Amino acid sequence: MEKNTEVRSEVLPPVPARRPPMSLGFVGVLGLAAAAIASTSIAANTWKSVRGRVATQRTIEVTGSAKKRITSDTIAWSASISATDLDRTAAYKKLRTNAEATVAFLQAQGIKAEEISPQSVTFNRQTHNEVTRKVLPGGKEEATSREVFDGYAVDQTITVRSHDVDKVERASREVTSLLEQGITIESQAPLYFYSKLGELKLEMLAAAGKDARSRADNILKSAGGASIGKLVVADMGIININPANSSSTSEEGNNDVSSMEKDIITIVHATFELE
Repeated sequence: MEKNTEVRSEVLPPVPARRPPMSLGFVGVLGLAAAAIASTSIAANTWKSVRGRVATQRTIEVTGSAKKRITSDTIAWSASISATDLDRTAAYKKLRTNAEATVAFLQAQGIKAEEISPQSVTFNRQTHNEVTRKVLPGGKEEATSREVFDGYAVDQTITVRSHDVDKVERASREVTSLLEQGITIESQAPLYFYSKLGELKLEMLAAAGKDARSRADNILKSAGGASIGKLVVADMGIININPANSSSTSEEGNNDVSSMEKDIITIVHATFELE
C-alpha cells in the first residue's frame, strides 16, 4: 500500500527591524534638566510652606482663673401681711391698718419711705366643705356635703430695696415683733446683690487672663525649649458667684443672692503662640 505524505508550508510575516535608540540631543537634555529644576523648586516651596504651617501651630492652651471676695451693697426684702373677716370691706380695713403699722415700724428702723413699696392687695373668698353623715334604715350610711362660707382673706406684700444692708437686715429679723400687736405678718429671707457687678466682671476677666499667661509662662520655663508669644485666642469661661468659701460650680454659672459675703470666681481659656 502506498502512503501519500502532504507537506504544508506556512509563511510568517517579516519581523520588523529594531530601531536604534533615539538620541535626546541638546534640546532634550535641556528640557529634562528644566523639569528636574522645576520639580525641585516645587518640592522646596512645599516643604517651606509645610514648615511655616507647623510653626504657626506651635501653641499652648491654658486655663486661668481669678477669685475675689465681695460684700453685697444692696438688699431686697419682703414681708406679707394678711387679715380676715366675714365682711369684705371690714377685712380690707383691717389689712390697711396692719400695713400702715408695718410701714411705720420699718421707718422707725431707719428705712426711708422711698425704699418701701407696698404691693397690690389680693382678695380670696374662703370656704370649706362640711360633710354630714346619717344612717338610713337597714344600716346603710348616707353622706352629704355643703360649702360653708368662712369669710374673706386679704393679703398684701410690702417690699424693701435699699443700699443700707445692715438696717434692712435687722428690720427683717425684728418685724415679727408686730405679731404681738395682733398683726399677721410673715417675713421672707433677704436677697443680697452687688450693684457694681458688671464692672467687676471685666476686672476679674482681665485678672483671669493675666493668670492664664502666668501659668503658660511657668509651664514653658519648667519644660524649656520655647518661650511664650502673643495671645492667639481667649475664651471667657463661666462666672460663678458663690456664698463665701464655697467652690460650687455649674455649667450655667452660679449667681448667689442668699448671702451678704460672696466669692466671685472667673475662668478664662487662652491659647498662646510659642516662640
